[in-house]
Amino acid sequence: MKRHFYLCLMIIALITLLSGHQPVQPKILIIGDSISIGYTPFVQEKLKGKAEVMHNPGNAQHTGTGLKKIAEWLGEEEWDIIQFNWGLWDLCYRHPDSKHYGNRDKVKGTLTHTVEAYAANLDSLVVILKELTDARLVFLTTSYVPEAEAGRYSEDVLRYNAAAIKVMEKHAVPVRDIYNTSKKLHQKHGRAPDDVHFMEEGYEKLSRSIAKFLHKELRALQRK
Repeated sequence: MKRHFYLCLMIIALITLLSGHQPVQPKILIIGDSISIGYTPFVQEKLKGKAEVMHNPGNAQHTGTGLKKIAEWLGEEEWDIIQFNWGLWDLCYRHPDSKHYGNRDKVKGTLTHTVEAYAANLDSLVVILKELTDARLVFLTTSYVPEAEAGRYSEDVLRYNAAAIKVMEKHAVPVRDIYNTSKKLHQKHGRAPDDVHFMEEGYEKLSRSIAKFLHKELRALQRK
């Protein structure tokens, strides 16, 4: 009887121990601008139980900001995947006297970074990332810019994306091109005809494509 009692206690203790055990999940860092801030909570929800997804503090802005802060954003964490994106801020024109939010003005303003400077900065950022982390790097292209946007030319997105893709091909970094998806979504779920941002439903729908891409990258990591 006593033996049976102790056996039961051992089984209960084992069940308690196992039920309290939380397997270590892969860690994903998303680096990007306000578009990524909008879809990240939905990506987190879609990858719940599969990965721990975090976003860099605040807005990653343009590639110049990235060069200054990338080490700070990586911190001491051991990241498994880093998804990064710059572009909307790089191709934006701004003028100090503009009344538009963020001083955007594509007529009188100054371009943040030419496409050549953008590509050079991206190249440097990939080199730095590879030096600072062993994480799997993945790149996301810049999303759609509507024609009426005050500080950006719609056609510039295609040029900047093409330049970015060349840089990623050089470094063998996988690319998820969201431009066409974001353009279709913006017709129904854009915040306004002159705004690059999306309503909540738009971000949720955009997150589906991104979560699927990241899940595929997680599976690639597991096969290593």
